[in-house]
Amino acid sequence: LDVLREPLESGVITISRANYRMQLPANFQLVAAMNPCHCGYYGDPQGRCRCTPEKVQRYLEKISGPLLDRIDLIVEVPRIAHHDLRAVTVRGDLNKASISESDNVRRRVLQCRVLQKERCGKLNSDLGNPDIEAFCELDASSERLLALAVDKLRLSARGCHRILKIARTIADLEQRSAIHERDLTEAIAYRRMERYFNQGANPDG
Repeated sequence: LDVLREPLESGVITISRANYRMQLPANFQLVAAMNPCHCGYYGDPQGRCRCTPEKVQRYLEKISGPLLDRIDLIVEVPRIAHHDLRAVTVRGDLNKASISESDNVRRRVLQCRVLQKERCGKLNSDLGNPDIEAFCELDASSERLLALAVDKLRLSARGCHRILKIARTIADLEQRSAIHERDLTEAIAYRRMERYFNQGANPDG
């Protein structure tokens, strides 16, 4: 897994041997999933998990901090209740309403990409540090919120910059020229699970 760190950061992979060094393009999107603990039931409302906090922490430590730092969105997906699952199965997933909604999301994403390229010639995911300073400005209230998040979640400078780029993208999807506090709040929420990796799972924390 840690071999993914270089291409996630730079978009290229370097192969070094005794007599030569080669770089190959490796710009990709990583989508990954994992269980919350060894048994898979940590956090389940039915209380089925019997893992100790120490065992949960050992399981989460399979993902290294440096790799986790390069993942933009960490989303907890709870178990779907049986009656909800059956309702979806009975009526079918692909109805006209869901297709229409999917088309709407696609249109908004395409508009967002055009907006980003018109603004600075690149997508938000490719913004460097000077670009972040120029295009991801925050007001005083949002700056305080970001500082609190960095402290509470123990974020690195890279993690902080990634939050800013996500917030900029959320604002772009809503066609807002400036990042609002609600955009920043949503971006921070996508990394809140990181505290479980950094501090260990603590159901009382």
